Amino acid sequence: MPNIKSAIKRVKTTEARNAQNTAAKSSMRTAVKKVEAAITVNDAATAKESFVSAASKLDKAASKGLIHKNAAARKKSRLAKKANAL
Repeated sequence: MPNIKSAIKRVKTTEARNAQNTAAKSSMRTAVKKVEAAITVNDAATAKESFVSAASKLDKAASKGLIHKNAAARKKSRLAKKANAL
C-alpha cells in the first residue's frame, strides 16, 4: 500500500474503474452469448431482439476503450450474419 496521498487515491480509482470495466465487459460477453444461444436453437425472433442489445453493448465497450472498435465491428458483423441466416 502506498504512503503518498496521490498514490493512495490512484489505487482507489484504479480499483473502482477496474470493477466498472470488468462488469461492462462481462455484460457484453453475456449479451453476445445470448445471441449465439438463440442462433443455435434456431429462434430467429429472440436472436434478433438480443442482437440489438448485444450490438449496443459492443458499441459502448468500444467507445469506452474496453475492446478495439474494429473488434466490436467484426463481432457485430459476424453475429448479424448468423442472425440473418436464420
